[in-house]
Amino acid sequence: MIALKTIFAQIEYSMSEKDFIPAPYTTLKEEGSVTYSSPSNIALVKYWGKRENQIPANPSISFTLAACVTKTCVHYKKKAQHSDEFSFDLLFEGEAKEEFKPKINTFLKRIVAYLPFLKDYHFIINTSNSFPHSSGIASSASGMSALALCFMEMEKTFLPNITTNDFNRKVSFLSRLGSGSACRSIEGPLVQWGETSSIKGSSNLYGIKYPYEVHEIFNNFHDTILLVDKGEKQVSSTVGHELMHGHPFATQRFDQAHTNLEKLGKVLADGNLIDFISIVESEALTLHAMMMTSNPYFILMKPNTLSIINEIWKFREESNTHVCFTLDAGANVHVLYPENEKDVVFPFIKEKLVPFCQNGQYICDRIGLGAKKL
Repeated sequence: MIALKTIFAQIEYSMSEKDFIPAPYTTLKEEGSVTYSSPSNIALVKYWGKRENQIPANPSISFTLAACVTKTCVHYKKKAQHSDEFSFDLLFEGEAKEEFKPKINTFLKRIVAYLPFLKDYHFIINTSNSFPHSSGIASSASGMSALALCFMEMEKTFLPNITTNDFNRKVSFLSRLGSGSACRSIEGPLVQWGETSSIKGSSNLYGIKYPYEVHEIFNNFHDTILLVDKGEKQVSSTVGHELMHGHPFATQRFDQAHTNLEKLGKVLADGNLIDFISIVESEALTLHAMMMTSNPYFILMKPNTLSIINEIWKFREESNTHVCFTLDAGANVHVLYPENEKDVVFPFIKEKLVPFCQNGQYICDRIGLGAKKL
């Protein structure tokens, strides 16, 4: 039995892109629609730097969120005849968004080998966010995963025998080709992506639900997102990833991510919040340190970002709570804290931190369980 389990694990670990090419479809529906809600996620160990075909330069792990979601509805209608061009209209929050179409077209080109029906249909894609677009809350993660889910739901009608595990794995694989971090948005509450010897079944091709025991303290963990700057980032994440090529500290950073992921595994099991804070905050600051030391260099944090961080450090020392922060590729601050400390931490957030937010805006979020069909 042990030998068989080892063989199956090795087969799963060595999956290739070819495994996601479907069997020939026997029938195609003429018309239909499908709607999914997919969440954003917040990385605890950060992914920064990638190789060709959206392969991560280092492994990462994230909390799946619950409130920050993208809702996407895809209406599809079969073309009168097959053509080699993709055909779609795109609406963002009810309005046509021509400037988003090139990114969607690139995504379709990347995934058509794995969803060959895409050129047989005209699509009307209607999408909306529950949070500001392009402000460092991983809108590409929720957006691309929601769209991939809709397309996979279509394929499920053509190949109804697909299992839930295979469905989720392929959705994660497809999502990655639109936005790397999107592959971590399908399931929850913790999803790991990127090959690492410390996590069985890990893959560069898709994210996996964290397979090991997690201490109860991390159940219902809160994430209050402080909107320091709702404007579009001056440097996109795509550009930032590319700047890791030739970065003077790239090798050390990738080694650090592997080490921190291994350390975090023990922390997640035993519930040591002191070590959790040390890893998570260090990862956040390292992410921005990579931006500030790339060539060209850039800064996405704002003065109020730093003010919030200093207030958190001061309050944590005074209150003996376990509130901490993390950052994505933007100015906004994710304030993380356990459920059993919310009655102390949240009043502090409202009184001391919200004044640093743009127009006093913030989002109350917590760990979620992944995407939902609507």
